[in-house]
Amino acid sequence: MGESGNRGTRTNGVISWRAGCSESCTSGSEGGPGRRTSRKGGTAPRLDPYTKLLGPVKWTYYYLYVILDIFSRYVVGWMVASCERAALAERLLADSIRKQGVDRDQLTIHADRGSSMASKPVAFLLADLGVTKTHSRPHCPNDNPFSEAQFKTLKYRPEFPDRFGSPADARGFCQRFFPWYNDDHRHSGLGYHTPADVHYGRAEIVRAGRFDVLTAAYAAHPERFVRRAPEPPQLPGPAWINRPAEEVMPAK
Repeated sequence: MGESGNRGTRTNGVISWRAGCSESCTSGSEGGPGRRTSRKGGTAPRLDPYTKLLGPVKWTYYYLYVILDIFSRYVVGWMVASCERAALAERLLADSIRKQGVDRDQLTIHADRGSSMASKPVAFLLADLGVTKTHSRPHCPNDNPFSEAQFKTLKYRPEFPDRFGSPADARGFCQRFFPWYNDDHRHSGLGYHTPADVHYGRAEIVRAGRFDVLTAAYAAHPERFVRRAPEPPQLPGPAWINRPAEEVMPAK
């Protein structure tokens, strides 16, 4: 959001989310406590596309709707359901925006072109809430890399089953997975911080603590560090969906 909100970036305090659903939906959205911290220039949250969760027998699925902040990778809302409906997406969006305390004209939602996210009820809701909406380009799966990466993390967990016995079973798995993902999973793309630390503005404090530990280790045993004093990974920079090419100013 922000000056480049239509491209899924977070700029000058504007937020951008990616919306999505997994073909397995159950009730309940999960948002973190407190209020979202303002983001650095050029970053944005986003709402992710959906993914299917296999049901107990062939040709049965559940829909997992997920809303992801693309700057922090923090899951601000999710829902499991047995169908894909605009009313479900509408409820999840409204609940997530309310829980995160997002003001008008501060949020951009980037979503796939599924029927629920492209529906008029969702469009009217977002307009009423002062939220800008964008969609992925047709037949361009690389328009939602953050969502796809998050869903891959979910499905590659050792405890992820081949099939779920019921919507309640799928919901129970997600109730365990998303707190771990937000609060314990150290993301390589975030300098090995958790999404919650980045989302709520704690990452700089955590990095400073890591720096102190590494500095002390170097002072005690400099021979262990061959090239230079160690430093913790940098904090994440701007997040983009299809970053535009830099414009070349014509020579005068």
